Amino acid sequence: MKYCAVFFMVFAVNFLMLSCTGIEPASRFPDMVADADPVSAGTIEAMFDRRFSSQLRMGEIEVIFYPRLNAVALSFRFDYITYRQFWDQPARLQFAAALRQYNTDFQARNLTSRYSRTRAAYGRVAGRIEWETFSFSKTHIANPVIELGYRFRNDSPYFTTLMRSAAAINNDGSSNPIESLQINMYFTRAQAEELVKLFDQSYLMGLLDDSSEAAPEVFIADDYYEFDDI
Repeated sequence: MKYCAVFFMVFAVNFLMLSCTGIEPASRFPDMVADADPVSAGTIEAMFDRRFSSQLRMGEIEVIFYPRLNAVALSFRFDYITYRQFWDQPARLQFAAALRQYNTDFQARNLTSRYSRTRAAYGRVAGRIEWETFSFSKTHIANPVIELGYRFRNDSPYFTTLMRSAAAINNDGSSNPIESLQINMYFTRAQAEELVKLFDQSYLMGLLDDSSEAAPEVFIADDYYEFDDI
């Protein structure tokens, strides 16, 4: 009888473990389009503000697709800090729609230099940002608003995303809460069009057929898949 009880307990534990393994991805990742690891979608260039200067600096951005989240992360360095800016599918669609409207306004010469009116001319999206100062430091998480618009710099217009600063959601009760930086990205029309191509859902799903270019491993917080509404 004793051995039967032990056998039943072992069988039950194994059954529960197998059951949990089967349902865990779907329960943790409600927007999952495939139970697959992150994959590199390509790289683009964009421009960032240069500290203590009116000039812009060019930066390289790695675009990484997370199938379990159905989200794309733009990975870049800004002021010596590594950031991952997540875009879910609705935000990616809004980015593409905003660029189409910007191109229409550009062609019609409807652009204005009044930045207070242009920085969110094409709306706002709910963002997600993660960052760490060093490779093994704590990962900070925030949910900033990202504004879609445009801005004139040195008499030239650029399509822009303005990620507003936001308090980290994992401050652990610190009396000095950490905030993400406010970061502007500046795109020429060609650069923005390239990102729209990498944001395309059919292109991203096609990457899963040939995932030989795996994305570099980075630590991601357990709740990184949650996107808050504005």
